[in-house]
Amino acid sequence: MAIMFQERAIDRHFATFICTQTDGECSAIFRLLLSLASAAVGNGNICLNLSDYADQTLSLDGNEIVLPDLDTLHKLLRSKSTIGMPEEHRPLVLDMAGRLYLYRYWRYERDLAVTLLQKASTAAGTFDETILQGSLSRLFPESTGEKSNRQKNAASIALHQQLCVISGGPGTGKTSTVVKIVALLLEHYGVLKHRVAMATPTGKAAARLKASLNAFKPALDCSDEVKLAIPDDVVTIQRLLGTLSASSRFRHSARNPLPYDTVIVDEASMVALPLMIALASALKPTARLILLGDRNQLASVEAGAVLGDICSAGEGSHLSPLNSSMVMLEKNYRFQAGSGIAGISRAVNAGLDGEALALLKSSDQDGVFWQELPPREDLQRVLVKKVIEGYQSYLKAASPSEALERFESFRILSALRDGPYGVSSLNSSVETILARASLIKPESRGYQGRPLLVTVNDYSMRLFNGDTGILFPDIESGGALKAFFSAPDGGIRSIPPERLPIHETAYAMTVHKSQGSEFDRVLMLLPPVDTDILTRELIYTGLTRAKHSVEIWASEGVFCRAVRKKIERRSGLKDALVTPSLISTSPS
Repeated sequence: MAIMFQERAIDRHFATFICTQTDGECSAIFRLLLSLASAAVGNGNICLNLSDYADQTLSLDGNEIVLPDLDTLHKLLRSKSTIGMPEEHRPLVLDMAGRLYLYRYWRYERDLAVTLLQKASTAAGTFDETILQGSLSRLFPESTGEKSNRQKNAASIALHQQLCVISGGPGTGKTSTVVKIVALLLEHYGVLKHRVAMATPTGKAAARLKASLNAFKPALDCSDEVKLAIPDDVVTIQRLLGTLSASSRFRHSARNPLPYDTVIVDEASMVALPLMIALASALKPTARLILLGDRNQLASVEAGAVLGDICSAGEGSHLSPLNSSMVMLEKNYRFQAGSGIAGISRAVNAGLDGEALALLKSSDQDGVFWQELPPREDLQRVLVKKVIEGYQSYLKAASPSEALERFESFRILSALRDGPYGVSSLNSSVETILARASLIKPESRGYQGRPLLVTVNDYSMRLFNGDTGILFPDIESGGALKAFFSAPDGGIRSIPPERLPIHETAYAMTVHKSQGSEFDRVLMLLPPVDTDILTRELIYTGLTRAKHSVEIWASEGVFCRAVRKKIERRSGLKDALVTPSLISTSPS
Protein backbone atom coordinates (compact mmCIF):
# COMPACT_ATOMS: atom_id res chain seq x y z
CA MET A 1 0.00 0.00 0.00
CA ALA A 2 1.42 3.36 -1.05
CA ILE A 3 2.28 6.01 1.55
CA MET A 4 0.35 9.21 0.84
CA PHE A 5 2.54 12.32 0.80
CA GLN A 6 0.95 15.75 0.74
CA GLU A 7 3.75 18.03 -0.43
CA ARG A 8 3.39 21.61 0.76
CA ALA A 9 4.59 24.56 -1.27
CA ILE A 10 7.30 25.25 1.31
CA ASP A 11 8.57 21.66 1.00
CA ARG A 12 8.74 21.96 -2.76
CA HIS A 13 10.54 25.31 -2.64
CA PHE A 14 13.00 24.02 -0.03
CA ALA A 15 13.87 21.02 -2.21
CA THR A 16 14.33 23.26 -5.25
CA PHE A 17 16.59 25.67 -3.35
CA ILE A 18 18.82 22.90 -1.94
CA CYS A 19 19.15 21.43 -5.41
CA THR A 20 20.46 24.76 -6.68
CA GLN A 21 23.15 24.59 -3.98
CA THR A 22 24.09 20.96 -4.66
CA ASP A 23 26.99 20.00 -6.90
CA GLY A 24 26.07 17.64 -9.71
CA GLU A 25 22.71 16.31 -10.81
CA CYS A 26 19.71 16.18 -8.48
CA SER A 27 17.65 13.09 -9.19
CA ALA A 28 13.91 12.87 -8.57
CA ILE A 29 14.56 10.60 -5.58
CA PHE A 30 17.01 13.08 -4.04
CA ARG A 31 14.58 15.94 -4.55
CA LEU A 32 11.83 13.85 -2.95
CA LEU A 33 13.99 13.11 0.11
CA LEU A 34 14.65 16.82 0.55
CA SER A 35 10.93 17.55 0.40
CA LEU A 36 10.21 14.76 2.89
CA ALA A 37 12.80 16.18 5.30
CA SER A 38 11.12 19.57 5.17
CA ALA A 39 7.68 18.02 5.61
CA ALA A 40 8.90 15.98 8.59
CA VAL A 41 9.55 19.16 10.58
CA GLY A 42 6.18 20.54 9.52
CA ASN A 43 4.58 17.40 10.95
CA GLY A 44 6.23 17.82 14.34
CA ASN A 45 9.28 15.61 13.80
CA ILE A 46 12.86 16.67 14.36
CA CYS A 47 14.22 14.54 11.52
CA LEU A 48 13.33 12.14 8.73
CA ASN A 49 13.99 8.47 9.44
CA LEU A 50 15.14 6.95 6.17
CA SER A 51 14.10 3.50 7.35
CA ASP A 52 10.46 4.66 7.32
CA TYR A 53 10.64 5.13 3.54
CA ALA A 54 13.24 2.68 2.24
CA ASP A 55 11.69 0.13 -0.14
CA GLN A 56 8.36 1.95 0.14
CA THR A 57 6.01 3.30 -2.52
CA LEU A 58 4.94 6.93 -2.16
CA SER A 59 1.89 8.46 -3.75
CA LEU A 60 2.53 12.09 -4.72
CA ASP A 61 0.17 14.15 -6.86
CA GLY A 62 -1.41 10.99 -8.25
CA ASN A 63 1.93 9.44 -9.16
CA GLU A 64 3.50 6.47 -7.41
CA ILE A 65 7.23 6.64 -6.68
CA VAL A 66 9.16 3.58 -5.54
CA LEU A 67 12.08 4.38 -3.26
CA PRO A 68 15.20 2.19 -3.21
CA ASP A 69 16.55 0.20 -0.26
CA LEU A 70 18.12 1.84 2.79
CA ASP A 71 21.73 1.31 1.72
CA THR A 72 21.07 2.96 -1.66
CA LEU A 73 19.39 5.94 0.03
CA HIS A 74 22.40 6.37 2.31
CA LYS A 75 24.85 6.27 -0.61
CA LEU A 76 22.74 8.74 -2.59
CA LEU A 77 22.67 11.27 0.23
CA ARG A 78 26.33 10.80 1.18
CA SER A 79 27.32 11.63 -2.38
CA LYS A 80 25.76 15.10 -2.24
CA SER A 81 27.68 18.22 -1.25
CA THR A 82 24.73 19.67 0.69
CA ILE A 83 24.47 16.63 3.01
CA GLY A 84 27.00 16.42 5.84
CA MET A 85 27.91 14.20 8.73
CA PRO A 86 27.21 15.40 12.30
CA GLU A 87 29.47 18.35 13.17
CA GLU A 88 29.84 19.30 9.49
CA HIS A 89 28.21 22.63 8.71
CA ARG A 90 26.07 21.64 5.71
CA PRO A 91 22.40 22.46 4.95
CA LEU A 92 21.36 18.94 5.99
CA VAL A 93 22.86 16.35 8.32
CA LEU A 94 22.69 12.55 7.94
CA ASP A 95 23.70 10.71 11.10
CA MET A 96 24.90 7.12 11.45
CA ALA A 97 21.41 5.92 12.41
CA GLY A 98 19.96 7.08 9.09
CA ARG A 99 18.26 10.21 10.42
CA LEU A 100 18.17 13.11 7.99
CA TYR A 101 18.01 16.54 9.65
CA LEU A 102 17.77 20.11 8.55
CA TYR A 103 21.03 21.42 10.03
CA ARG A 104 19.27 23.85 12.35
CA TYR A 105 17.23 21.09 13.98
CA TRP A 106 20.22 18.78 14.29
CA ARG A 107 22.02 21.62 16.10
CA TYR A 108 19.02 22.26 18.38
CA GLU A 109 18.88 18.59 19.33
CA ARG A 110 22.62 18.20 19.86
CA ASP A 111 22.93 21.38 21.94
CA LEU A 112 19.95 20.50 24.12
CA ALA A 113 21.28 17.00 24.74
CA VAL A 114 24.69 18.40 25.72
CA THR A 115 23.14 20.94 28.12
CA LEU A 116 20.80 18.41 29.76
CA LEU A 117 23.56 15.84 30.19
CA GLN A 118 25.91 18.39 31.70
CA LYS A 119 23.31 19.58 34.17
CA ALA A 120 22.21 16.05 35.05
CA SER A 121 25.83 15.20 35.88
CA THR A 122 26.56 18.35 37.90
CA ALA A 123 25.92 18.84 41.59
CA ALA A 124 24.07 22.05 42.35
CA GLY A 125 25.64 22.78 45.71
CA THR A 126 26.50 21.44 49.13
CA PHE A 127 24.21 21.31 52.13
CA ASP A 128 24.26 20.34 55.75
CA GLU A 129 22.50 17.04 55.12
CA THR A 130 21.18 16.74 58.68
CA ILE A 131 19.49 20.12 58.45
CA LEU A 132 18.25 19.38 54.92
CA GLN A 133 16.68 16.06 55.90
CA GLY A 134 14.93 17.80 58.76
CA SER A 135 13.58 20.43 56.41
CA LEU A 136 12.39 17.78 53.94
CA SER A 137 10.56 15.91 56.70
CA ARG A 138 8.94 19.15 57.87
CA LEU A 139 7.67 20.13 54.42
CA PHE A 140 6.73 16.58 53.41
CA PRO A 141 5.29 15.23 56.68
CA GLU A 142 3.06 12.60 55.07
CA SER A 143 5.76 11.08 52.90
CA THR A 144 5.51 7.48 54.05
CA GLY A 145 5.76 4.48 51.77
CA GLU A 146 7.60 4.17 48.49
CA LYS A 147 5.10 5.84 46.18
CA SER A 148 4.07 8.79 48.34
CA ASN A 149 7.77 9.41 49.05
CA ARG A 150 8.32 10.50 45.46
CA GLN A 151 7.46 14.15 46.09
CA LYS A 152 10.08 14.29 48.84
CA ASN A 153 12.54 12.52 46.54
CA ALA A 154 11.84 15.07 43.80
CA ALA A 155 12.63 17.89 46.21
CA SER A 156 15.90 16.24 47.25
CA ILE A 157 16.96 15.82 43.62
CA ALA A 158 16.05 19.44 42.83
CA LEU A 159 18.27 20.70 45.63
CA HIS A 160 21.24 18.45 44.92
CA GLN A 161 21.35 18.52 41.10
CA GLN A 162 21.23 21.13 38.37
CA LEU A 163 18.53 19.19 36.51
CA CYS A 164 15.29 17.80 37.91
CA VAL A 165 12.41 16.49 35.77
CA ILE A 166 9.10 15.87 37.54
CA SER A 167 6.42 14.15 35.48
CA GLY A 168 2.94 13.17 36.57
CA GLY A 169 -0.69 13.37 35.58
CA PRO A 170 -3.21 15.93 36.83
CA GLY A 171 -3.64 15.86 40.57
CA THR A 172 -0.34 14.13 41.39
CA GLY A 173 1.04 17.14 43.26
CA LYS A 174 3.54 18.62 40.82
CA THR A 175 2.73 22.22 41.74
CA SER A 176 2.63 21.68 45.51
CA THR A 177 5.97 19.88 45.23
CA VAL A 178 7.64 22.70 43.37
CA VAL A 179 6.37 25.32 45.85
CA LYS A 180 8.05 23.35 48.62
CA ILE A 181 11.22 23.06 46.53
CA VAL A 182 11.35 26.85 46.20
CA ALA A 183 10.81 27.20 49.95
CA LEU A 184 13.70 24.79 50.61
CA LEU A 185 16.01 26.70 48.27
CA LEU A 186 15.21 30.01 49.92
CA GLU A 187 15.65 28.53 53.40
CA HIS A 188 19.08 27.09 52.64
CA TYR A 189 20.52 29.85 50.45
CA GLY A 190 18.79 32.83 52.06
CA VAL A 191 15.81 34.74 50.74
CA LEU A 192 18.00 37.48 49.27
CA LYS A 193 20.66 35.22 47.78
CA HIS A 194 18.75 32.91 45.46
CA ARG A 195 16.77 34.14 42.47
CA VAL A 196 13.99 31.93 41.15
CA ALA A 197 12.03 32.33 37.89
CA MET A 198 8.88 30.44 36.99
CA ALA A 199 7.68 30.15 33.41
CA THR A 200 5.19 28.30 31.22
CA PRO A 201 4.72 27.97 27.45
CA THR A 202 1.39 29.89 27.43
CA GLY A 203 -0.12 32.85 29.23
CA LYS A 204 -3.09 30.82 30.41
CA ALA A 205 -0.82 28.21 31.97
CA ALA A 206 1.13 31.03 33.64
CA ALA A 207 -2.04 32.45 35.20
CA ARG A 208 -3.08 29.00 36.46
CA LEU A 209 0.34 28.30 37.97
CA LYS A 210 0.36 31.68 39.68
CA ALA A 211 -3.08 31.05 41.19
CA SER A 212 -1.95 27.62 42.40
CA LEU A 213 1.21 29.04 43.96
CA ASN A 214 -0.76 31.64 45.86
CA ALA A 215 -3.16 28.97 47.07
CA PHE A 216 -0.38 26.68 48.34
CA LYS A 217 1.88 29.26 50.01
CA PRO A 218 -0.18 30.04 53.13
CA ALA A 219 -0.19 26.39 54.25
CA LEU A 220 3.57 25.89 53.94
CA ASP A 221 5.36 24.91 57.13
CA CYS A 222 8.05 27.55 56.87
CA SER A 223 8.71 31.10 58.07
CA ASP A 224 6.69 34.06 56.90
CA GLU A 225 9.92 35.54 55.52
CA VAL A 226 10.34 32.56 53.18
CA LYS A 227 6.67 32.61 52.18
CA LEU A 228 6.94 36.27 51.21
CA ALA A 229 10.12 35.59 49.23
CA ILE A 230 8.54 32.86 47.08
CA PRO A 231 8.00 34.53 43.69
CA ASP A 232 4.39 35.23 42.83
CA ASP A 233 5.14 36.21 39.25
CA VAL A 234 4.86 33.59 36.49
CA VAL A 235 5.59 34.53 32.88
CA THR A 236 5.66 32.84 29.51
CA ILE A 237 9.00 31.39 28.45
CA GLN A 238 9.11 33.87 25.58
CA ARG A 239 8.65 36.78 27.97
CA LEU A 240 11.25 35.38 30.36
CA LEU A 241 13.78 35.20 27.53
CA GLY A 242 12.80 38.64 26.25
CA THR A 243 11.20 38.71 22.83
CA LEU A 244 12.80 41.10 20.35
CA SER A 245 10.63 43.00 17.91
CA ALA A 246 10.69 41.61 14.35
CA SER A 247 13.15 38.89 15.33
CA SER A 248 13.07 35.20 16.16
CA ARG A 249 15.90 35.75 18.63
CA PHE A 250 15.64 36.60 22.32
CA ARG A 251 17.31 39.16 24.55
CA HIS A 252 18.72 36.44 26.79
CA SER A 253 21.04 33.81 25.36
CA ALA A 254 24.38 32.16 26.12
CA ARG A 255 26.01 35.56 25.61
CA ASN A 256 23.52 37.31 27.91
CA PRO A 257 22.34 34.67 30.38
CA LEU A 258 19.26 34.89 32.53
CA PRO A 259 20.10 36.25 36.01
CA TYR A 260 18.32 33.43 37.85
CA ASP A 261 19.78 30.67 40.01
CA THR A 262 16.80 28.35 39.45
CA VAL A 263 14.41 28.31 36.50
CA ILE A 264 11.21 26.28 36.78
CA VAL A 265 9.13 25.41 33.70
CA ASP A 266 5.59 24.10 34.12
CA GLU A 267 3.57 22.37 31.37
CA ALA A 268 6.88 21.33 29.81
CA SER A 269 5.17 18.82 27.49
CA MET A 270 3.95 21.79 25.44
CA VAL A 271 7.44 23.21 24.86
CA ALA A 272 8.80 22.61 21.37
CA LEU A 273 12.48 21.86 20.70
CA PRO A 274 13.45 25.35 19.39
CA LEU A 275 12.01 27.09 22.47
CA MET A 276 13.47 24.54 24.89
CA ILE A 277 16.98 24.95 23.54
CA ALA A 278 16.60 28.75 23.57
CA LEU A 279 15.77 28.52 27.27
CA ALA A 280 18.48 25.96 28.10
CA SER A 281 21.11 28.03 26.28
CA ALA A 282 20.16 31.15 28.23
CA LEU A 283 20.74 29.55 31.66
CA LYS A 284 23.78 30.44 33.72
CA PRO A 285 26.23 27.52 33.86
CA THR A 286 25.45 27.12 37.58
CA ALA A 287 21.66 27.48 37.30
CA ARG A 288 19.19 24.74 38.15
CA LEU A 289 16.56 23.74 35.61
CA ILE A 290 13.38 22.11 36.93
CA LEU A 291 10.89 20.78 34.37
CA LEU A 292 7.30 19.91 35.35
CA GLY A 293 4.81 18.25 33.06
CA ASP A 294 2.72 15.29 32.05
CA ARG A 295 4.61 13.16 29.56
CA ASN A 296 1.36 11.51 28.41
CA GLN A 297 -0.25 14.74 27.26
CA LEU A 298 -0.15 16.05 23.73
CA ALA A 299 3.22 17.42 22.73
CA SER A 300 3.78 20.86 21.25
CA VAL A 301 2.11 21.58 17.93
CA GLU A 302 5.61 22.54 16.75
CA ALA A 303 8.58 20.24 16.24
CA GLY A 304 9.61 17.79 18.92
CA ALA A 305 8.28 15.88 21.91
CA VAL A 306 11.02 17.02 24.25
CA LEU A 307 9.55 16.07 27.61
CA GLY A 308 8.53 12.65 26.31
CA ASP A 309 12.05 12.02 24.96
CA ILE A 310 13.64 13.16 28.22
CA CYS A 311 11.39 10.93 30.33
CA SER A 312 11.89 7.94 28.03
CA ALA A 313 15.66 8.37 28.25
CA GLY A 314 15.62 8.77 32.02
CA GLU A 315 13.46 5.78 32.84
CA GLY A 316 14.56 3.50 30.04
CA SER A 317 18.22 3.13 30.90
CA HIS A 318 20.21 3.15 34.11
CA LEU A 319 23.19 4.14 31.97
CA SER A 320 21.84 7.59 31.24
CA PRO A 321 22.81 10.39 33.64
CA LEU A 322 19.18 11.52 33.40
CA ASN A 323 18.06 8.47 35.34
CA SER A 324 18.97 10.11 38.63
CA SER A 325 17.30 13.40 37.64
CA MET A 326 13.87 11.93 36.98
CA VAL A 327 10.85 11.50 39.24
CA MET A 328 7.50 10.11 38.10
CA LEU A 329 4.65 11.10 40.44
CA GLU A 330 1.84 8.54 40.46
CA LYS A 331 -0.32 9.03 43.54
CA ASN A 332 -3.38 11.08 42.52
CA TYR A 333 -4.76 13.59 45.00
CA ARG A 334 -7.54 14.89 42.75
CA PHE A 335 -9.45 11.78 41.74
CA GLN A 336 -10.85 9.50 44.44
CA ALA A 337 -9.75 5.87 44.59
CA GLY A 338 -11.62 3.98 41.91
CA SER A 339 -12.42 7.17 39.99
CA GLY A 340 -13.71 6.47 36.50
CA ILE A 341 -11.58 9.23 34.98
CA ALA A 342 -8.41 7.86 36.58
CA GLY A 343 -9.18 4.29 35.50
CA ILE A 344 -9.96 5.16 31.91
CA SER A 345 -6.93 7.45 31.69
CA ARG A 346 -4.67 4.58 32.74
CA ALA A 347 -6.24 2.26 30.15
CA VAL A 348 -5.89 4.88 27.41
CA ASN A 349 -2.21 5.49 28.27
CA ALA A 350 -1.58 1.75 28.06
CA GLY A 351 -3.28 1.54 24.65
CA LEU A 352 -5.94 -0.84 26.03
CA ASP A 353 -8.80 0.27 23.81
CA GLY A 354 -11.14 -2.57 24.76
CA GLU A 355 -10.68 -1.96 28.47
CA ALA A 356 -11.05 1.82 28.09
CA LEU A 357 -14.27 1.42 26.09
CA ALA A 358 -15.68 -1.10 28.56
CA LEU A 359 -14.97 1.28 31.45
CA LEU A 360 -16.59 4.15 29.59
CA LYS A 361 -19.73 2.16 28.93
CA SER A 362 -19.92 0.63 32.40
CA SER A 363 -22.58 1.99 34.74
CA ASP A 364 -20.29 1.18 37.67
CA GLN A 365 -17.77 3.88 36.79
CA ASP A 366 -18.16 7.17 38.61
CA GLY A 367 -18.04 10.36 36.55
CA VAL A 368 -17.62 8.91 33.05
CA PHE A 369 -20.26 8.55 30.35
CA TRP A 370 -20.44 7.27 26.79
CA GLN A 371 -22.76 8.08 23.91
CA GLU A 372 -22.62 7.03 20.29
CA LEU A 373 -21.88 10.03 18.11
CA PRO A 374 -25.15 11.41 16.69
CA PRO A 375 -25.45 11.85 12.90
CA ARG A 376 -24.53 15.34 11.79
CA GLU A 377 -28.18 16.20 11.01
CA ASP A 378 -29.18 15.31 14.59
CA LEU A 379 -26.18 16.79 16.41
CA GLN A 380 -27.65 20.17 17.29
CA ARG A 381 -30.89 18.63 18.56
CA VAL A 382 -29.03 16.13 20.74
CA LEU A 383 -26.79 18.87 22.11
CA VAL A 384 -29.65 21.03 23.41
CA LYS A 385 -29.95 19.53 26.90
CA LYS A 386 -26.19 19.39 27.49
CA VAL A 387 -25.64 22.95 26.29
CA ILE A 388 -28.39 24.48 28.41
CA GLU A 389 -27.37 22.49 31.49
CA GLY A 390 -23.73 23.41 30.97
CA TYR A 391 -24.00 27.11 30.20
CA GLN A 392 -27.19 28.57 31.65
CA SER A 393 -25.62 29.08 35.09
CA TYR A 394 -22.87 31.44 33.93
CA LEU A 395 -25.28 33.30 31.63
CA LYS A 396 -27.50 34.06 34.64
CA ALA A 397 -24.59 35.34 36.75
CA ALA A 398 -25.04 38.71 38.44
CA SER A 399 -21.45 39.89 37.98
CA PRO A 400 -18.53 39.32 35.60
CA SER A 401 -16.47 37.61 38.32
CA GLU A 402 -19.33 35.21 39.00
CA ALA A 403 -19.76 34.57 35.27
CA LEU A 404 -16.05 33.80 34.83
CA GLU A 405 -16.04 31.39 37.75
CA ARG A 406 -19.19 29.57 36.60
CA PHE A 407 -18.01 29.36 32.99
CA GLU A 408 -15.12 27.13 34.05
CA SER A 409 -17.56 24.44 35.25
CA PHE A 410 -18.27 23.05 31.76
CA ARG A 411 -16.66 22.92 28.35
CA ILE A 412 -17.19 21.18 25.03
CA LEU A 413 -13.97 19.79 23.52
CA SER A 414 -13.41 18.64 19.96
CA ALA A 415 -10.52 17.01 18.19
CA LEU A 416 -10.95 19.23 15.13
CA ARG A 417 -11.38 22.89 14.24
CA ASP A 418 -13.41 22.44 11.07
CA GLY A 419 -16.20 20.22 9.80
CA PRO A 420 -19.63 19.47 11.32
CA TYR A 421 -18.02 18.09 14.49
CA GLY A 422 -15.33 20.75 14.68
CA VAL A 423 -15.07 23.74 16.99
CA SER A 424 -16.35 26.34 14.53
CA SER A 425 -19.55 24.43 13.79
CA LEU A 426 -20.07 23.49 17.43
CA ASN A 427 -19.78 27.09 18.59
CA SER A 428 -22.35 28.12 16.01
CA SER A 429 -24.71 25.36 17.16
CA VAL A 430 -24.31 26.35 20.81
CA GLU A 431 -25.15 29.97 20.00
CA THR A 432 -28.28 28.85 18.15
CA ILE A 433 -29.37 26.66 21.08
CA LEU A 434 -28.77 29.37 23.69
CA ALA A 435 -30.51 32.01 21.57
CA ARG A 436 -33.60 29.83 21.15
CA ALA A 437 -33.63 29.33 24.93
CA SER A 438 -33.51 33.15 25.33
CA LEU A 439 -30.22 32.91 27.22
CA ILE A 440 -28.23 35.06 24.76
CA LYS A 441 -29.10 37.62 22.08
CA PRO A 442 -26.40 37.21 19.43
CA GLU A 443 -27.49 40.00 17.09
CA SER A 444 -23.78 40.73 16.64
CA ARG A 445 -20.49 39.17 17.67
CA GLY A 446 -20.43 41.54 20.65
CA TYR A 447 -23.31 40.18 22.73
CA GLN A 448 -23.59 39.92 26.50
CA GLY A 449 -22.27 36.61 27.76
CA ARG A 450 -20.16 35.76 24.71
CA PRO A 451 -17.15 33.72 25.88
CA LEU A 452 -13.86 34.67 24.24
CA LEU A 453 -10.69 32.67 23.62
CA VAL A 454 -7.60 34.75 22.83
CA THR A 455 -5.56 33.09 20.07
CA VAL A 456 -2.40 35.25 19.96
CA ASN A 457 -0.07 36.77 22.53
CA ASP A 458 -0.50 40.50 23.14
CA TYR A 459 2.06 41.63 25.69
CA SER A 460 0.89 45.25 25.64
CA MET A 461 -2.59 44.15 26.78
CA ARG A 462 -1.22 41.36 29.00
CA LEU A 463 -3.42 38.87 27.15
CA PHE A 464 -2.05 35.59 25.87
CA ASN A 465 -2.92 32.71 23.61
CA GLY A 466 -5.41 30.57 25.54
CA ASP A 467 -6.78 33.27 27.86
CA THR A 468 -10.56 33.05 28.30
CA GLY A 469 -12.83 36.02 28.91
CA ILE A 470 -16.51 36.96 28.82
CA LEU A 471 -18.33 40.00 27.46
CA PHE A 472 -20.33 41.53 30.31
CA PRO A 473 -21.83 44.94 31.15
CA ASP A 474 -19.43 47.15 33.06
CA ILE A 475 -21.34 49.04 35.74
CA GLU A 476 -18.48 51.52 36.16
CA SER A 477 -18.78 52.44 32.45
CA GLY A 478 -22.52 52.94 32.43
CA GLY A 479 -23.30 49.37 31.45
CA ALA A 480 -21.13 49.28 28.32
CA LEU A 481 -19.98 45.80 27.32
CA LYS A 482 -16.41 45.01 28.31
CA ALA A 483 -14.35 41.86 27.97
CA PHE A 484 -13.59 40.59 31.48
CA PHE A 485 -10.65 38.29 32.23
CA SER A 486 -9.39 36.70 35.42
CA ALA A 487 -6.31 38.46 36.74
CA PRO A 488 -3.30 36.56 38.15
CA ASP A 489 -3.88 38.12 41.59
CA GLY A 490 -7.31 36.49 41.81
CA GLY A 491 -9.28 39.55 40.75
CA ILE A 492 -10.67 40.47 37.34
CA ARG A 493 -9.74 43.04 34.73
CA SER A 494 -11.75 44.56 31.91
CA ILE A 495 -10.70 45.36 28.34
CA PRO A 496 -12.67 47.40 25.80
CA PRO A 497 -13.76 44.98 23.03
CA GLU A 498 -12.12 47.09 20.34
CA ARG A 499 -8.72 46.63 22.01
CA LEU A 500 -8.86 42.85 22.15
CA PRO A 501 -6.25 40.84 20.23
CA ILE A 502 -7.40 38.16 17.77
CA HIS A 503 -9.94 35.91 19.48
CA GLU A 504 -12.79 33.47 18.86
CA THR A 505 -15.93 32.18 20.56
CA ALA A 506 -15.14 29.67 23.31
CA TYR A 507 -18.15 27.48 24.11
CA ALA A 508 -16.25 24.72 22.31
CA MET A 509 -12.49 24.49 21.96
CA THR A 510 -10.01 22.03 20.55
CA VAL A 511 -8.37 19.53 22.86
CA HIS A 512 -5.02 21.10 21.92
CA LYS A 513 -6.21 24.53 23.09
CA SER A 514 -7.55 23.06 26.32
CA GLN A 515 -4.10 22.01 27.55
CA GLY A 516 -3.32 23.66 30.85
CA SER A 517 -7.04 24.06 31.66
CA GLU A 518 -9.34 22.32 34.12
CA PHE A 519 -13.13 22.13 34.04
CA ASP A 520 -15.59 20.48 36.41
CA ARG A 521 -17.32 18.69 33.54
CA VAL A 522 -16.23 17.98 29.97
CA LEU A 523 -18.11 16.83 26.88
CA MET A 524 -15.62 15.56 24.27
CA LEU A 525 -16.67 14.81 20.68
CA LEU A 526 -14.62 12.74 18.25
CA PRO A 527 -15.34 12.90 14.50
CA PRO A 528 -17.04 9.95 12.77
CA VAL A 529 -13.99 9.04 10.68
CA ASP A 530 -10.41 8.39 11.71
CA THR A 531 -7.80 11.12 11.13
CA ASP A 532 -4.09 11.41 11.92
CA ILE A 533 -4.83 13.76 14.80
CA LEU A 534 -6.83 11.15 16.73
CA THR A 535 -4.37 9.48 19.11
CA ARG A 536 -4.28 8.16 22.65
CA GLU A 537 -2.49 11.35 23.72
CA LEU A 538 -5.39 13.44 22.47
CA ILE A 539 -7.96 11.21 24.22
CA TYR A 540 -5.93 11.29 27.45
CA THR A 541 -5.52 15.07 27.34
CA GLY A 542 -9.26 15.58 26.84
CA LEU A 543 -10.17 13.13 29.60
CA THR A 544 -7.88 14.72 32.14
CA ARG A 545 -9.20 18.25 31.60
CA ALA A 546 -12.20 17.12 33.69
CA LYS A 547 -12.08 17.25 37.47
CA HIS A 548 -15.40 15.54 38.21
CA SER A 549 -17.05 14.08 35.11
CA VAL A 550 -16.41 13.52 31.41
CA GLU A 551 -18.70 12.36 28.63
CA ILE A 552 -17.42 11.13 25.28
CA TRP A 553 -19.49 11.11 22.11
CA ALA A 554 -17.83 8.94 19.47
CA SER A 555 -18.14 5.81 17.40
CA GLU A 556 -16.61 2.72 18.98
CA GLY A 557 -14.33 2.06 16.03
CA VAL A 558 -12.91 5.59 15.92
CA PHE A 559 -12.38 5.67 19.68
CA CYS A 560 -10.62 2.29 19.76
CA ARG A 561 -8.35 3.09 16.82
CA ALA A 562 -7.38 6.39 18.47
CA VAL A 563 -6.46 4.66 21.74
CA ARG A 564 -4.32 2.13 19.86
CA LYS A 565 -2.52 4.90 17.98
CA LYS A 566 0.42 6.52 19.75
CA ILE A 567 2.12 9.66 18.52
CA GLU A 568 5.54 8.75 17.17
CA ARG A 569 7.63 11.83 16.60
CA ARG A 570 10.98 11.15 14.98
CA SER A 571 14.04 12.48 16.77
CA GLY A 572 17.42 11.40 18.02
CA LEU A 573 17.16 13.15 21.39
CA LYS A 574 16.35 10.03 23.41
CA ASP A 575 19.30 8.13 21.89
CA ALA A 576 21.64 11.05 22.58
CA LEU A 577 20.54 11.22 26.21
CA VAL A 578 20.80 7.46 26.75
CA THR A 579 24.17 7.13 25.02
CA PRO A 580 26.13 10.38 25.47
CA SER A 581 29.01 9.01 23.38
CA LEU A 582 26.82 9.46 20.31
CA ILE A 583 27.15 13.23 20.50
CA SER A 584 30.04 15.61 20.55
CA THR A 585 30.29 18.10 23.40
CA SER A 586 32.71 20.32 21.56
CA PRO A 587 31.47 23.87 20.93
CA SER A 588 30.49 24.69 17.39
